[in-house]
Amino acid sequence: MKYIPTVVALTAALARPATAHYIFSKLVLNGKESQDWQYIRQTTRSECYMPTKWTSTYDNLTPSDSDFRCNLGSFSNAAKTDVAEVAAGDTIAMKLFYDGKIAHPGPGQVYMSKAPTGNVQEYEGDGEWFKIWEKTLCDESGDLTKGAWCTYGMSEFEFQIPQTTPAGEYLVRAEHVGLHGAQNNEAEFFYSCAQVKVTGSGSGTPSQTYHIPGIYNDSMTLFNGLNLWTDSAGKVKTDIMDTPIGDGVWK
Repeated sequence: MKYIPTVVALTAALARPATAHYIFSKLVLNGKESQDWQYIRQTTRSECYMPTKWTSTYDNLTPSDSDFRCNLGSFSNAAKTDVAEVAAGDTIAMKLFYDGKIAHPGPGQVYMSKAPTGNVQEYEGDGEWFKIWEKTLCDESGDLTKGAWCTYGMSEFEFQIPQTTPAGEYLVRAEHVGLHGAQNNEAEFFYSCAQVKVTGSGSGTPSQTYHIPGIYNDSMTLFNGLNLWTDSAGKVKTDIMDTPIGDGVWK
């Protein structure tokens, strides 16, 4: 497949900010990494790794916009993005561009949405989404601005496609939320969508679904008001539970 030149040009530049700003660009199948953007829709942002925020935005994109589904302009690249075949029950991963590592405090989630026509390359993600994976606090006594978060230092999100997932083509959306600026309504969202074809005989139905955008809003204290430098772990947990991030995952 072809690659947009700006991403190649960015590779050297990303060596410096890779741990501060990042984006999911690879799928890991059976322990083998794909090429960048082989199965993940590529954003058209000039600086692909920049976050989405409600204030101090980049490219005027906010979590209230339709491109919050899979990142700015990514649907324009859907048709030339390959579809990975996975079986229900398989464990796969979405990996950061240029071997980056997460160095912002905050939770990580993975959502899926089934293409209603059966062709994920034609699907914008405007249907229902369900959550299959999440990581929040791992050490409530730790530093809430760093390693208290399970995702801190991760280079990929590894997760299982639920055994009961019905066969079909899906978007799989990995998302990390940096909360270091939440006290100023500057929570930072880093996310991408992979295109997969799920095989098997699953017949489950998720009990909780969401729409993107709409899943989050800036009246939620987790994104607008939480202060990781002064608030307690108990406050963080309460604020998480007041958002869909606190909902259970479908298995």
